[in-house]
Amino acid sequence: MNVLALSLAVILVSVIVPATAADKYPSRPIRLIAPFPPGGGTDILSRVIAIPATETLGQTVVVDNRAGAGGAIGADITAHAEPNGYTLILVSSSYAATAAYRKPTYDPIDGIDPIILIGTTGLLMITHPSVTAKSIPELIAYARANPGKLNYASVGIGSVSHLAHEAFRLMTGVNIVHVPFKGGGPALQGVIGNEVQIGAVSIVPTIPHVRAGRLRAIGVTTPKRSPLLPDVGSIGEAVPGFDVTHWYGMWAPKGTPKPIIARWNQIVAKLLATEAMKKSTQAEGLDAAGGPPSEFHERLRTDIGKWRKVVAQANIK
Repeated sequence: MNVLALSLAVILVSVIVPATAADKYPSRPIRLIAPFPPGGGTDILSRVIAIPATETLGQTVVVDNRAGAGGAIGADITAHAEPNGYTLILVSSSYAATAAYRKPTYDPIDGIDPIILIGTTGLLMITHPSVTAKSIPELIAYARANPGKLNYASVGIGSVSHLAHEAFRLMTGVNIVHVPFKGGGPALQGVIGNEVQIGAVSIVPTIPHVRAGRLRAIGVTTPKRSPLLPDVGSIGEAVPGFDVTHWYGMWAPKGTPKPIIARWNQIVAKLLATEAMKKSTQAEGLDAAGGPPSEFHERLRTDIGKWRKVVAQANIK
């Protein structure tokens, strides 16, 4: 994400929020868990936020990659951490999908404290260049004619990319085979290396590979086309009703003091409002969100309910 990296110098100056004398938080480094390996959208955004937040708070915000189980490992660590503001997590929409699939040991909707919805985007359905299909209709036709011969990459079992493919399978009747990876970076490399033939991964880290010719983009999962790839159709154009909106957000363990939640909401909202960040996110296909914690809470409630239905219909165990 070169554009974002170039913008950090501007962001550092523009988002500093001075702490009051009475506010003793933070007094030591803060851990921001990224529940996927380095290289994916969650990891990139975590580091983009950690740098100005460190400057703002006067304490180091350390990005801690805890990959595995479609993001469930990092989420579980965070949910059971002490609710004191020193352990936070930046999740993607895979959090909602995984929560619907794995039945975590905590309430994934009301057993956490949402902080903020950072932004929304789409997943980009991609193929290895050797695949003859160059559009969603062609892919459906090929998959129907060759049942079980196409393998698809996900960022983990129960992740949003897994359940997005399962929703696609249910709605089209194709027979495609799931191959889970441990994050967006490894999933991309799996398709690039032709270990698997197709995948659906966040637009944020995928576009550079498409532009370099290492991958072919054949569809976006959002109802509308991405302005970054106007020639790539929405999957919904060929499969009416198909809609998977990918998002990023932050939350804290349940019981984290409200002033700390409010402060982090303010820090991230101010970052998202800077012109540098707006230009950076738009250039990478991410629509900045923001808003109060309640908006992120409602997004979680809606998406987890949606994915629970897909899990049941696809009989995913």
